Amino acid sequence: MSTYLTAQSLTVSLASVSLFQDITFTLNQGDRIGLIGHNGCGKSTLMKVLSGRLDDFTGTVTKAHHCHLAYVEQHLPAAVAHLTLLDALAERVETDEFWRAELMLSELGFSDEDWQLPVSALSGGQHMRLLLARAVISEPDLLLLDEPSNHLDLPALLWLEQFLRQWRGSFVLVSHDQTLLDHVTSKTWIMRDQTLHSFDLPCSAARTALTERDETDRLRHQAEQKEIDRIDRSAKRLAEWGKVYDNEDLARKAKTMQARKARLEEAQTSLSQGAPWRLMLSGDVLPANRLLEVGQLRVSPPDSQRVLFETLHQQVKSGERVAILGANGSGKSTLLTRLFACYQAALTDDINSTIRFHPQCRLGYYDQAQAQLNDADSLSDALIPFAPVDDDIRKRALISAGFSYDRHQQTVAGLSGGERARLLFIGLTLARYHLLFLDEPTNHLDLEGKEELIETLNQYEGGALIVSHDRSLIEQACNRFWLIQDGQLEEHHDPAVIYERIGHAGVTGAVSETLASAPAPEVSSDMVITDEECLLTRLIELEGLLEADLNRKPKRQKPALQQQWRDEIEAISARL
Repeated sequence: MSTYLTAQSLTVSLASVSLFQDITFTLNQGDRIGLIGHNGCGKSTLMKVLSGRLDDFTGTVTKAHHCHLAYVEQHLPAAVAHLTLLDALAERVETDEFWRAELMLSELGFSDEDWQLPVSALSGGQHMRLLLARAVISEPDLLLLDEPSNHLDLPALLWLEQFLRQWRGSFVLVSHDQTLLDHVTSKTWIMRDQTLHSFDLPCSAARTALTERDETDRLRHQAEQKEIDRIDRSAKRLAEWGKVYDNEDLARKAKTMQARKARLEEAQTSLSQGAPWRLMLSGDVLPANRLLEVGQLRVSPPDSQRVLFETLHQQVKSGERVAILGANGSGKSTLLTRLFACYQAALTDDINSTIRFHPQCRLGYYDQAQAQLNDADSLSDALIPFAPVDDDIRKRALISAGFSYDRHQQTVAGLSGGERARLLFIGLTLARYHLLFLDEPTNHLDLEGKEELIETLNQYEGGALIVSHDRSLIEQACNRFWLIQDGQLEEHHDPAVIYERIGHAGVTGAVSETLASAPAPEVSSDMVITDEECLLTRLIELEGLLEADLNRKPKRQKPALQQQWRDEIEAISARL
């Protein structure tokens, strides 16, 4: 197996605080690695170190001469914003190879008309495809992808998944999308507690393995602490007797035991600091046949007569969590904005009364721009508009969500995107709304935050309309599914049907042609991969996925996928 890159004792510090320290690993040919960890732990920093974009670190990074590496950043460089799509890609090839840029854009699903679009006018999915194209066109052996799934709609996410599944090179993928990671990676790096934990497993199975390791460490730490406490008590008792009886031998033994205690404490099993915060969401049940009723409605963008889509009759009750799905620009957020404006105006949608809220319904709105938060407010004052509660309740809510007391007078402007999301959820919880509109609530959340949102939504007693492209949230927290496509809003009972429809309608063409230009792995005489080995590899992967899902809480398991995996395991076993 060929080694592409080796890192030894890497340490990066910001403002005298280490993001990570003394991490060592090797990247080999064929590695398909998912890199995960909570926001701010240093994932993007590590990718910049490996790509050579950051040299402020200690330790060594050694790249093999035969390894060509390409870095896929989160955002397009500002220098290409004024270029056309074609020119932004063509600058990565020689002048006499301009045709390669045209060919790759065609293979990635861009029409000839798209080639002259300014980069600044591209959608999120188009940005992602251009970033990949700028990296792949150089035919790299190793791709470093820094959160390419951020802010993508479902068609773009499904396309990205297909691309990575068929990519023949190696890659390291930073992402908070567990479904994507499970489908495209076979190895996981988890950055936590300033170090890197490596597992030869996909994301879900790796996280389960780390949880099991944490439990083993906790039990070992507990046993070690009992021994330390026993020695400490004995040493103190001997020291006291030495003083009382003026016995130097007892005093000497006490010192020996204290030294042993110090050695045990130094070698004691360390425990994880855990997630940096908790996300909670609470609401009240309004016993009624409906919280919201929407009749036949035409939804248009603000200040435009163009109809995005039409709805037929829909109702939402307490306990219903409705996922609103569709491509970017289909009108999902516009629908929430229209409904919320109607609620604020205390109207029944003008003349024809196509939008009706229960008269006692209290509605909360999480907009993806987080505009309900005033940047100039302190954290404590920012919660006042949500609910008339006293200072002590606001303080306890902030502390329980991970904001220490000394930060309560910090202004909202100084918060990160994840911290702003956390603060907004605190406000929604204090208000105890009957109905919530959540517009892209996972955009600023890491994997732990997403899991906590899923868990708290499953316990939420009110109703919710949720615009999201996160498949874990859709499948595990929602019980109704609306698809906006081809000018209509339709309800489906199975999100898999929606994924299939979106996938067929999305940008999925010709990925295999693009991947054919990627370098195939070098194969030596001792590296011949047989069909049997491929089947064994797939069998191990399926068993890992099945085991990880069975270890979830029952309400969060995926029975349909479990059966699909069992069927494939049975089929592979029969062939072997």
